Amino acid sequence: MSSHLERLYAPAADLGLHPFVDEETLRRRIAELARENLPRESHLRLILTKDTGDIYIGIQPFTPLPESVYRNGVRVFTAAMKRRDPRIKNTDFIARSAEQRKQVRGDVFEILLTKNGRIFEGMTSNFYAVKVPRDSSRAHVKSPSVLITARYGILLGVTRRVVLRLARGEGMSIAYRAPRLDEKFDEAFLTSSSRGIVPIVAIDGKSVGQGKPGAWTKTLSLAYQAYVEERSEKIVHP
Repeated sequence: MSSHLERLYAPAADLGLHPFVDEETLRRRIAELARENLPRESHLRLILTKDTGDIYIGIQPFTPLPESVYRNGVRVFTAAMKRRDPRIKNTDFIARSAEQRKQVRGDVFEILLTKNGRIFEGMTSNFYAVKVPRDSSRAHVKSPSVLITARYGILLGVTRRVVLRLARGEGMSIAYRAPRLDEKFDEAFLTSSSRGIVPIVAIDGKSVGQGKPGAWTKTLSLAYQAYVEERSEKIVHP
């Protein structure tokens, strides 16, 4: 929870906004609301108003994605658009992307935001591509697999920070750049706090890698699940 609250209070401070309540008070109120949904998990959304500093908490029982999504992967499409201020999760973007959001239905899981032929992020997620080095008879040491993700022009998700750390721990190298649409990826996936790591098997109708979740995506997914179970803050009945 600390990372999520930091993403609210830190940008507010940069913009000179003053939330009506402090972080500790907000944390206690969130815990009280989440406790009402126990033993089920809760899905929360925090909104800070610019004019008054009021904070609104939206809460509902959390419904996880079907296991088939992680087992089989998802299809995504692209749209040429970007956030105006990618460091702030502004509700203005929701209004501007209304038409693109209508495409997320049926077997279309997410829309990837692109500019100049490069993939920056998803509308509600961060995007990553994986390249696995090919064996070379001239190389005595095999190069590490590379995780490619944009560093600038994106909303820096809380899950993204964890996944990058886990990828390094698993021996991957990180290439901070927006992948090109015409690149050949061995694997690709999305991340978000509520969905974790979601494998991508097709972009704009074209298969990614073998057209199924890859080994690195599965490895990072397992590592992320272990991280969440270890670090999650427990909310219990009083």
